Amino acid sequence: MRYMLLICGDESAAAHAEDGCGGWETEMLRRGVLQGGGGLRPPAEAATVRVRDDKLLLGDGPFAETKEQIGGFCLIDCADLDEAIEVASEHPAAGYGTIEIRAVWRQ
Repeated sequence: MRYMLLICGDESAAAHAEDGCGGWETEMLRRGVLQGGGGLRPPAEAATVRVRDDKLLLGDGPFAETKEQIGGFCLIDCADLDEAIEVASEHPAAGYGTIEIRAVWRQ
């Protein structure tokens, strides 16, 4: 089953992101678990798109006000949620931020 790991942290997490994922990425590629992913530019550079009553509503920055922000993502393929949790727990970001694990609903 495929899972999306949403890598979240506060603004100070950006300093950690510059270090990359260390050996985690290499190990997960070796195991055949990591399917893709990447880091994201800061929320201040984001755009939000909504369409209401056939009108485009374009905004800047994140839609929700929150202390944590999504800084990156990884798409993984695991046997089950237990393996996805194990994989996420080994990610360096688990030590300074939060990793949300979401099953991919439609593949």
